[in-house]
Amino acid sequence: MADKGAFKREQWKSQLGFLMAAVGSAIGLGNIWRFSYMAYANGGGAFLIPYTVALFTAGIPLLLLEFALGHERIGSAPMAYAKASRNWEWLGWWAVVFVMFGIELYYTVIIAWCLDFFVLSFNLGWGPDPNTFFFKKFLGLSASPSHIGGIQTVIFVALIIIWLANWFIVYRGVSKGIELANKIFMPLLFILTAVLVFWAITLKGAGTGIKAYLTPDFSKLTNPKVWIDAYSQIFFTLSLGFGIMIAYASYLPKKAEITKNAYLTAFINCGYSIFAGFAVFSVLGFMAVTQGKPLGKVVSQSIGLAFVAYPKAVSLMPAGNFFGAIFFLCLVVAGLSSSVSILEAFVAAMVDKFGYARKKVVTITAILGFLGSIIFTTQAGLYWLDIVDHFLTHYGLVVVGILESVLVGWLFGTYILRDHINKVSSMKIGLWWDFLVKYFVPLVLGIILIGDIYHEVTKPYGGYSWAAVLGIGVDWVILTVLLAVIFATRPWQRDLNQVSRAETFGDEEWDRDEIT
Repeated sequence: MADKGAFKREQWKSQLGFLMAAVGSAIGLGNIWRFSYMAYANGGGAFLIPYTVALFTAGIPLLLLEFALGHERIGSAPMAYAKASRNWEWLGWWAVVFVMFGIELYYTVIIAWCLDFFVLSFNLGWGPDPNTFFFKKFLGLSASPSHIGGIQTVIFVALIIIWLANWFIVYRGVSKGIELANKIFMPLLFILTAVLVFWAITLKGAGTGIKAYLTPDFSKLTNPKVWIDAYSQIFFTLSLGFGIMIAYASYLPKKAEITKNAYLTAFINCGYSIFAGFAVFSVLGFMAVTQGKPLGKVVSQSIGLAFVAYPKAVSLMPAGNFFGAIFFLCLVVAGLSSSVSILEAFVAAMVDKFGYARKKVVTITAILGFLGSIIFTTQAGLYWLDIVDHFLTHYGLVVVGILESVLVGWLFGTYILRDHINKVSSMKIGLWWDFLVKYFVPLVLGIILIGDIYHEVTKPYGGYSWAAVLGIGVDWVILTVLLAVIFATRPWQRDLNQVSRAETFGDEEWDRDEIT
């Protein structure tokens, strides 16, 4: 039986370490390939207006909420929610369960693709037709989700490497593993991205791409969908609703610059997205000019951008193999820093509740995660990835965001967390935060949720059969809810009132002005 006595949590070695870990979780694959396309499709430079509004009215308020909840309640998402209201523990478990045994499973496979393409870059191994190579040879895409097919060996091998990297980093603990890794990953990512940007803007036609990326079309701002897209992007890009930021904040000492760290995390993440977009659209502009096509003919979103459009561009540019290697290395680093945080959020929850040995939990969870990822390495993997991603991100994350706002705003009390934030932070927040958390954030997320449900019931998502949508997407959501309820109904092996912060790194060793 686990010890129910006093339990002291691990702790970050420095404020900078915490910030790098939070930024590492927030910056992921979507920052590189999703934001720039979304800006282009939603008014170019004009999109920065709703994007900035969304950042200040939803992104930062929710980030403050999750930082404060983890820090004030001293726990992972399930423990923090249980300390706020015992009846809401299930919500914390649902967040870490569907993220770990849903999003993490296919996210690591996408990182594995990036690792494979990093290797392929050196000799342009995708050949003259990246589209055919990616979908037919690399993925071996089957006819439908029900035609599972075989495992793609090259993806499977890369997946083993990615899961070993995740296991190794989280196994080493908070300060010696996650903090140290992100202190390496984040500077490396910023340097590699800067190389990409400054290289890309020198390419012929780069100006054409940048103009398309940033030219404001203010008429788009009258379209409600543009605003909904902005709020959706902010919510997803900051890792909100994942349970990650709650766990990370629980490793902070008593004196912690919660407000400053929240603003810095949000600004660095969003600034990185905008900056990386210059590289993306410079390359697309180069493609358009080189091939004599309108930019709209070479622009694609998400997976098509990273694994079809970019490889094609790399094949056309001088020394493109090195450019491609840097690009895919960026994706690997960005992906790993995020996947590590997902694994940590679940591990923290298991250790908090059941008192299991941390290293054993990390090992077992990594093995189960790897086994669960295998379905996404099959010939039907892309279909399964698309369906699971849609349902977990559009319903799981949004519902968690709504309910955590309700819990803190209406049941626990925003004033408790606001007073705590102001007590430990040099930057104070006012009643505006209470209003946003209690009223505005649930309203916006509720609108997004209702819109998604409306589109869902009118026709099956993505043109898939109802059987595939229900059997893969809906059932996956239901199973994660059931698993969360099971975890929540088990007795605590920790005394919630005896959990405290470790004294390994005393508060006096922290420099509150280390991050300015």
